[in-house]
Amino acid sequence: MQDEKEYIKALQNPHTQQKAFADLLTQYEKPLYFHVRTIVLNHDDSHDVLQNTFIKVFQNLNEFKGESKLYSWLFRIATNEALSYINKAATKNNYSTVEYQQKAVDNLVADTYFEGDAIQLKLQRAISILPEKQQLVFKMRYFEDLKYEEMSEILCTSVGALKASYHIAVKKIEEFIKT
Repeated sequence: MQDEKEYIKALQNPHTQQKAFADLLTQYEKPLYFHVRTIVLNHDDSHDVLQNTFIKVFQNLNEFKGESKLYSWLFRIATNEALSYINKAATKNNYSTVEYQQKAVDNLVADTYFEGDAIQLKLQRAISILPEKQQLVFKMRYFEDLKYEEMSEILCTSVGALKASYHIAVKKIEEFIKT
């Protein structure tokens, strides 16, 4: 992809926006889907969240000032959309977000797109009991192999706080898996 500033200009220019946005979809659809999927867990729900993410991105292109990397901005929107989805779905079903996440893990077995085994399910159950921030940090670090600096831009949290959250999450997961 060309220089990011030039690319952002192309995204914001009505004459070049359609092609630039198509390029954005091509480049970011898979990584954003995977990111959303690690949060939402369900394939179909992840596609819905991804669609909402790209709608929100398109609607807010002219608001993007380039104060963060485009990548970080996209992932921040996707993260917020995924969390909003979980919160709305939990409320709609009269669950806490933790209960909703645990139900989502239980439903993974029936998801034809889930390729994990019993160990993967146990890991997902352990993750589901973590507080939201620890879940995010663990998933972004463990499944997506994001650097703390990248997570810091996406989550607007200090690197030190992210490292602490990850360390605590790992300890809790280890305890859960031992039982």
